[in-house]
Amino acid sequence: MNQTSHRNFAITGVGGYIAPRHLDAIHATGNRLIAALDPKDSVGLLDRYGFDIRFFTEYERFDRYLEKLRRGPEEGRVHMISICSPNYLHDAHCRLALRVGADALCEKPLVINPWNLDQLAELEQEFGRRIYTVLQLRLHPRLAALREKLLQESSTQQHEVVLTYVTARGAWYHVSWKGNPEKSGGVATNIGIHFFDLLIWLFGEVGEARVYHSDPQRMAGFLEMPRARVRWFLSTDPADLPFPVQPGVRTTYRSITVDGEEIEFTGGFTDLHTRVYAETLVGRGFGLPEARPSIELAYRLRRAEISPKDGMQHPFLK
Repeated sequence: MNQTSHRNFAITGVGGYIAPRHLDAIHATGNRLIAALDPKDSVGLLDRYGFDIRFFTEYERFDRYLEKLRRGPEEGRVHMISICSPNYLHDAHCRLALRVGADALCEKPLVINPWNLDQLAELEQEFGRRIYTVLQLRLHPRLAALREKLLQESSTQQHEVVLTYVTARGAWYHVSWKGNPEKSGGVATNIGIHFFDLLIWLFGEVGEARVYHSDPQRMAGFLEMPRARVRWFLSTDPADLPFPVQPGVRTTYRSITVDGEEIEFTGGFTDLHTRVYAETLVGRGFGLPEARPSIELAYRLRRAEISPKDGMQHPFLK
């Protein structure tokens, strides 16, 4: 396909939380959604993007439809599948994309366990298609500027970094697949993955990694990196918000300080998915090699023994 013509997209997990950002991005980049999958049928939002989108509640029928298109004329085929399904299905849905002759653009985490990346890399080679992921924080202007500044410094300079991410979730969260570590990867993988990617991108590969606390709602630990010593805290517990809880108003607190100075990046999130799509469609997407370090780190943290507190724990760990 030439770069000026539109591409046909399909999407899995269209009824989920993150899907609207993908639907907007497909539309904003001038492409066309032709098929969607979700086991639940509360997907009336599809009408915002067209009345000719085929919708499936069963994976097998979705698969059959895409396979039928693959055998038809080029202009009717699916060229890319956006994957917004639960974490534990990402791997299977990436395989589906490759099998029907499409590239995949998959939400984070690309997979839960690192060894699945090896199999996906083999399948990329086999089918001659690519798997991309959404590492949108790398495209945030403030964070990109910080990285440029860090890269210009002496390589031996270590910064004191404190990362805090609290995103309040109600009881539903623990009943859903997100509360099941087998399906979500737990707090480190489901909540922390893009921040771990960001830290590695900014400060280099991880050496020592300690976990001081881990429960179904929060994790906290310490990372030693070439350019930073990082104290991190992740939580879904509303009680950990540093301000009064306001459901539907203020439910998230994200903060990174470098040597005591706050890096303000709360704004600028609304169009980052669209920027990821635009970059991916012109060949500058984030693939398996970019996804691997944070997936390996989250896996390592999930399996780590709890370390005794030694003065390097996050200040929220009272």
